[in-house]
Amino acid sequence: QVQLVESGGGLVQAGGSLSVSCAASERTFSTYNMAWFRQAPGKERVFVAHIGKIGDSPFYANSVKGRFTISRDNAKNTLYLQMNSLKPEDTAVYYCAASRTFRTPNPSLYTAWGQGTQVTVSS
Repeated sequence: QVQLVESGGGLVQAGGSLSVSCAASERTFSTYNMAWFRQAPGKERVFVAHIGKIGDSPFYANSVKGRFTISRDNAKNTLYLQMNSLKPEDTAVYYCAASRTFRTPNPSLYTAWGQGTQVTVSS
């Protein structure tokens, strides 16, 4: 099973930008659909964006559409999330997830998860 490690989180002011990354352990990274989820304190883990195996068909939650961009570099086994126009309500731990079969907002259908990286947006 692929192992995932997120990085790049931090503290940013509202209106600013931040990019987070997810490095995969396997050369078979390109056989996985990938997604980003986030979890705020005391709340459920929610879908942010997903992308197909070859970087096709990115799909976003309404709350981030137009502000966030998901992308991947299969040569580097890395998934990215570029976050612009950040808002305090974007504050959460951000997780990447992988599935060979599904490309979906449903977190229960992803079989591999990273440990998460904290993103904090100050007002």
